[in-house]
Amino acid sequence: MNRKLGLILGHDYKLLSVAAILEVFETANKLHKETEKPFEIMVFQSPEQINEKKIFGYEVNSIEASDQNLDLILIPAFTTDNMSEMIAKNYNFIPWLQKHHKSGTELASFCTGAFLFAASGLLNQKLATTHVDACSAFTKAFPLVNLKPEETLTADGSLYTSGGSTSTFHLLILLVQKYCGNEIAVQIAKIFSIDLNRYKQSYFSTFRPNHLHNDTLVARLQQKIENEYSTIETLEEITKDIPTSTRNMTRRFKQVTGIPPIEYLQNIRVESSKKYLEQTQLSISEIIEKTGYNDPKAFRKVFYKMVGMKPIEYREKFRVR
Repeated sequence: MNRKLGLILGHDYKLLSVAAILEVFETANKLHKETEKPFEIMVFQSPEQINEKKIFGYEVNSIEASDQNLDLILIPAFTTDNMSEMIAKNYNFIPWLQKHHKSGTELASFCTGAFLFAASGLLNQKLATTHVDACSAFTKAFPLVNLKPEETLTADGSLYTSGGSTSTFHLLILLVQKYCGNEIAVQIAKIFSIDLNRYKQSYFSTFRPNHLHNDTLVARLQQKIENEYSTIETLEEITKDIPTSTRNMTRRFKQVTGIPPIEYLQNIRVESSKKYLEQTQLSISEIIEKTGYNDPKAFRKVFYKMVGMKPIEYREKFRVR
């Protein structure tokens, strides 16, 4: 059965993301043994974007002029870090997505494409993921979405999302498997060298503190945590010199950075431990001591929760040789 796929080519779409999507579905068509190919690929733009009849060999369709009944709409990643501006520029796609989903079309986003997807409201109370380093910004922008930062992909009914980088291929293979069966999905996994057993993206994350704000008290506490993380023992200890209550400081800190101070401290410690594991010969015990943990069990538990693998596994995978 032929499935109609609609690929969004909005403002600031990421070429690498689009290339991956086209490569996988075009490969599925080539591998299919039947006369009728499983996928009819169509590309869509808003009217003001269109200045060429074809892109990547496909005829360009206008979202306003098209009456196509689509089985699946694909939202690729975006190149910009300014997601609010990206959503504003691509706002015309939102009612189009809503209309098609209402008529039964499945929707899938890849990496930061989840921001445009979420702006439609269709992900509210639904599972979703995005690039691991964009999760904090996503949560602040779309608190009603049930974000799963550690997941490689999510599937909630007819709505799909993937994380960053090679997570795109995991979702693409899932969609191929759904529409074409397991045999072609496995062939594609082999062609693109995709590890089908990788379910988490958290060990690719890098904690990037948000310093782009005007709250001087929060900035002061951030600096204290980042400079003294190896010796801090309690939350009260790091807030005692700041002229506001611990409760108010915690509220302000979370509002500005997206996470409470204690979680910020954990992130700083884990990032430090990752660097030690990557770049030094220090033992795990020495690293635990240098990053401020007194309890090895607690360190390993926090590390596994935030990174998705044990410290020794991380060292084996990412050690600079």
